[in-house]
Amino acid sequence: MAGRTAIGLLIALVVGVAVGGLSIGALPAASTTVAPTLSVDGDRVALTHRAGTAVDVRRLDVVVRVDGDPLAHQPPVPFFSAEGFHPGPTGPFNAAADPTWTPGERASFRVASTNRPSIAAGARVTVELRRGGRRLAVLSATA
Repeated sequence: MAGRTAIGLLIALVVGVAVGGLSIGALPAASTTVAPTLSVDGDRVALTHRAGTAVDVRRLDVVVRVDGDPLAHQPPVPFFSAEGFHPGPTGPFNAAADPTWTPGERASFRVASTNRPSIAAGARVTVELRRGGRRLAVLSATA
């Protein structure tokens, strides 16, 4: 009897995936939570995912502001080389890495001197993380 129940559940799951578009293991955008921290050291902007759900950075928008002004070129995460940034971001922000940003993981990028406004000592850097038009977090730190 238990075997029939398991087979019945498996068939229902397969039909649900085929007909309803059920995505096993995927979280809807509304359930995504992230509790990152931000640090700025010179031109390096680093975010550490402290708690919450894993986030696919390919669906993440990162908006950086310096003293309230948005950077002319925003980081197109994930990337390896992009206008306005030094090549080789770290963690899931790097296109060669696993794009899933998990709690405890650090991701960083360096803003190039060709990007404006530049990050000067004492500047207030604000990073906003958005997914699907929904704000996940807004963080600020002093360079």
